[in-house]
Amino acid sequence: MADNALTAALPDPIAERVTSATVKDGRATVVLDVGGLDPRERERMEAAVRDGVGAAAEVDDVRVILTAERKARRIVAVGSGKGGVGKSTLTANLAIALHRMGHKVGVVDADIYGPSQPMILGNQGVRPEARDNMLIPVASAVGVPVLSMGHLVKQGQALAWRGPMVGKALSQLIDAHWGDADLLLVDLPPGTGDVQLTMLQKFKPAGAVLVSTPQDLALIDAARAGQLFDQAGVPVIGLVENMSGYACPHCGEISDPFGAGGVEEAAGRLELPFLGRIPLDLAIRQGSDAGKPPAAGDDAIADPFRAVAAKLAAWLSETA
Repeated sequence: MADNALTAALPDPIAERVTSATVKDGRATVVLDVGGLDPRERERMEAAVRDGVGAAAEVDDVRVILTAERKARRIVAVGSGKGGVGKSTLTANLAIALHRMGHKVGVVDADIYGPSQPMILGNQGVRPEARDNMLIPVASAVGVPVLSMGHLVKQGQALAWRGPMVGKALSQLIDAHWGDADLLLVDLPPGTGDVQLTMLQKFKPAGAVLVSTPQDLALIDAARAGQLFDQAGVPVIGLVENMSGYACPHCGEISDPFGAGGVEEAAGRLELPFLGRIPLDLAIRQGSDAGKPPAAGDDAIADPFRAVAAKLAAWLSETA
């Protein structure tokens, strides 16, 4: 904050962003830090500075210089070697749970060929705006901004892109105007292909969360994904067992269509943390399809997501 009588008339939140304020021959020059602000907020703040500083008796003209330091963001990849294990649902709900805990988090839907975050986060059909040749993430009703190819192509349109185009698309989604978000959760596509390689080369994550269902086939592919992160020097934060246990809505009996405990056993065998289990529950599927993720509510079905998010938050704090 500039220690200057010129800023005395400004509200504290604005004055705190003034890094320099001088006046010479009736012309005031104010340097204003607008890092992390969206375009509308920048314009509002600039106008407030012009009005406030311009009201000083010795000022005839006001020049406002806007600056913004590039914010360092941590990236956490959410992946698995196999499709259909619930990576996208887990990513969205983890982001919401972290947001409700006070973290400033955004979601990158890196599944270029099969994007699903617009549906889960309830902003299908909304196209992102751009500024300075960079995308501005799409807001969601749950407070988590997101960027996805699902926002950029027509719903249901198939993409037949080769590796370089996929890599460029991922770069545009990650290297965007994320505002004050200091954490990005990247929802990876299945496998260990072009998207994963581009991310590891250009946007190395701070860590990775691996998701799997309990059956052996899914665990084999999850282990392959873990090997890729290990080879790239990206720590695996832990494993999550999804679709773990199904409670009959009529009698309450718990059954295990996909097996039970396989992911926790694998985590122990690989000497990796086990972050928790997410049940196979109709409410999770219905909420995801309706753009109302369970973690946004206070029902018991949100508890497993909050528990995993708390362990992720603890890891982020310990490694900051």
